[in-house]
Amino acid sequence: MAAYVAGDAAAFRVIFARYAPLLLRAMLRELYVREEANDLVQQTFLQLHRARADFDHGQKLKPWVFTIAMNLKREYFRKKKRRPERSLEADSVPEPAVPALGAARVDARRTLARALDDLPADQRQVIELHWFDGLEFPEVAQVVGASVSAVKVRAHRGYVRLRQTLGDEAPLPPLPGDLGAGDRSAGNPERAGSI
Repeated sequence: MAAYVAGDAAAFRVIFARYAPLLLRAMLRELYVREEANDLVQQTFLQLHRARADFDHGQKLKPWVFTIAMNLKREYFRKKKRRPERSLEADSVPEPAVPALGAARVDARRTLARALDDLPADQRQVIELHWFDGLEFPEVAQVVGASVSAVKVRAHRGYVRLRQTLGDEAPLPPLPGDLGAGDRSAGNPERAGSI
């Protein structure tokens, strides 16, 4: 980011390549329409460009970028004045045939998605940022504008509700100390081979 602020255009391409896929995945969780999610990712990088001189080089870049993205997503839904909902197009498209193991995984993902949708928005957001996007609790706190302890409480309450909803099928969340700097797969269900 320091190189980009200093005028290195190649540095922006590195930042974009690193964060655009993460942001798109985070946007698609509530938007479901790829074009709208892509638009918000593009707007995130436009805002990053405009505010590049405001970036505090003593801070981590990832939570700063996610804060911009989550603010844009909140503004998007505020303008829509409605709760996010799944596109009818997504439901009307026939799903491709998948092998038995793949079908079980698809069903598990749907079950988890429904359970996450039933959580209060603040709990769901914290769990998604921590568990799916791999942000540490202090980074999540920065993104959502809350204290680290408040974020941990929200996550704990959300995980308890998921356990109540899903029973024995509930995936186990990573514990705060379980994610080492080099091992993000523990917090990412797809890379870890769980739901």
